[in-house]
Amino acid sequence: MRSSPYRALRGAVPGFPRRTVRSMLVLAITAGLAAVVPTAATRALAVSPDPTTPAANSADAASTMAAKPYMGWSSWSMQSSHYPGLNPDGNYSYLTEANVLKQTDALATTLKKYGYDYVNIDAGWWMDKNWTSEFDQYGRQTPDPVRFPHGMKPVADHIHAKGLKAGIYLPVGLEKGAYGGGKVPIRNAPGCTTANVVYPDLRTTNGWDSAYKLDFGNPCAQKYIDSQAQMLADWGYDFLKLDGVGPGSFKSGDNYNNIADVAAWHQAIAATGRPIHLELSWSLDIGHAADWKKYSNGWRIDTDVECYCNTLVTWENSVNDRWNDAPAWSHQAGPGGWNDLDAIDVGNGAMDGLTKAERQSYMTLWAINKSPLFTGDDLTRLDGYGLSLLTNQEVIAVDRNSSPVARPVTPMGDQQVWGTENADGTYTVALFNLGSSPSAVTADWASFGFTGAASVRDLWNHQNLGTYKKRITATLPGHGSRLFTVRPGGSKLPTTGYEAESTDNTLTGNASIAACDACSGGKKVGNLYLGSKLQFNDIRVKKDGIYTVNVAYVSGDPRSVTVYSNSGNGTSLKFPSTGDWNTVDTVSVQLALKAGSNTITFDSGWDYAPDIDRIDVPKTL
Repeated sequence: MRSSPYRALRGAVPGFPRRTVRSMLVLAITAGLAAVVPTAATRALAVSPDPTTPAANSADAASTMAAKPYMGWSSWSMQSSHYPGLNPDGNYSYLTEANVLKQTDALATTLKKYGYDYVNIDAGWWMDKNWTSEFDQYGRQTPDPVRFPHGMKPVADHIHAKGLKAGIYLPVGLEKGAYGGGKVPIRNAPGCTTANVVYPDLRTTNGWDSAYKLDFGNPCAQKYIDSQAQMLADWGYDFLKLDGVGPGSFKSGDNYNNIADVAAWHQAIAATGRPIHLELSWSLDIGHAADWKKYSNGWRIDTDVECYCNTLVTWENSVNDRWNDAPAWSHQAGPGGWNDLDAIDVGNGAMDGLTKAERQSYMTLWAINKSPLFTGDDLTRLDGYGLSLLTNQEVIAVDRNSSPVARPVTPMGDQQVWGTENADGTYTVALFNLGSSPSAVTADWASFGFTGAASVRDLWNHQNLGTYKKRITATLPGHGSRLFTVRPGGSKLPTTGYEAESTDNTLTGNASIAACDACSGGKKVGNLYLGSKLQFNDIRVKKDGIYTVNVAYVSGDPRSVTVYSNSGNGTSLKFPSTGDWNTVDTVSVQLALKAGSNTITFDSGWDYAPDIDRIDVPKTL
């Protein structure tokens, strides 16, 4: 029998945060109950077979899996949008074999030569138009014969014939519709049924509670994952997005801890002999970053970027969230696994729902964070500006070079500067105006630890801008950005360092010295809350002026602190998260200092401030 589908939530839901409501919209895709029924295969597509040979190539491919962030296209942005004409047969109806093949062909002709090579089929491929799930005789998702009349293998074959890689999607856990009263056998696992792979109380899991939690204390659970992985490998898929994974996806607690599931998928994929990129989704818990890095090749750090509205995205819902959320993850990415900021929908103009300035800033942030670059746009109607963004090879190179992920070098706010040092001694520097009105944004070379003149190249416009002394300033439109490569021509900036724990300083309120293995002196000053202060005394400079002071700090979440010199009133500044309470990062603040002796104070106010390691004050202006 087939059950009634659990429909997608629409509009605002009282009591739920905006992000939770938006993400719950995908509940309709994974919560339907259905009988366990196989789907009959139809005729084969006339395409070339998969050119890869898993047994021969798996070792080489595995060694290079996710060596760089992947690039490609995903179906979800168009599936989830209410833009006129995209989903004419009801919500999420865009996902069909014909549309996937159309986008495959367009990717091959427009973006493949720039490195975009994955075609990823997202949620719903095993659901009918009423969002009822379909499963084979072993409790595994099977393609809906209307959406994918030729099945999933011929689709992968077509993708491979274009020189591209095929991706697919599954939710974590045993979907409720696959349970079949616990009597469904597990493939290649004599004696195992669906009753054996889950807990007897049928506790639920994943971001939508649409599946029963697998009990890996019973070997049958691993056998079920093995059977799913082998199915995907047999079909020829090269990528799996495993969704609803916790801790994360706005869920916590034992029922939503899917680390064992991810480990099981890692093991099952290896056993197939076919390299399959494993991507985890969504809003993964950074406290388990080590687990995500151990068992997968990428992890979503945030909620869906799509707006579930009449465009693909909007700036506020939720492109601009990433400027706040990405810094915490900056130390987690590297070859083998990357921080995933979600789709980049910058290519279609009006359908994207963004201004030109917003589209460029969107792509800039993704590139400097080395996020996978996969678009959800309609590749058959890219506009000229969107195509120029997606194919700018200098910007793509920023995403895929060997430099560390960029971080903010200024506090969080409407005007921000991000950057990172490259292997050749240059710096990638991004300026952002997140405010709605035009504003000037300045990058001081002192923030990066050098002084003097530096040559600047504008990466978006492919122009050498010449030499700039001490800083570069640009007036940016609302939500605008610039992206530069800066090559220092001067020298390292001479500074005087002052440790927070020095006995020369004054601590008031709850402020106290604590051990810190990552800190420069092995200690830091913490417990800055409820009006506590850390005052650095006798800060000496030779001239009056505005100095760029670099502050080394530790903060497991974004926190604000009021910073001022001498008797000034100070400004409350929000420092981005360093990711945990054992990692030190640096931001720069502008302070007026007078010739001779000064004080610099960090005042928590009545909230919690970051812990302070040290400050570095330039010796010269």
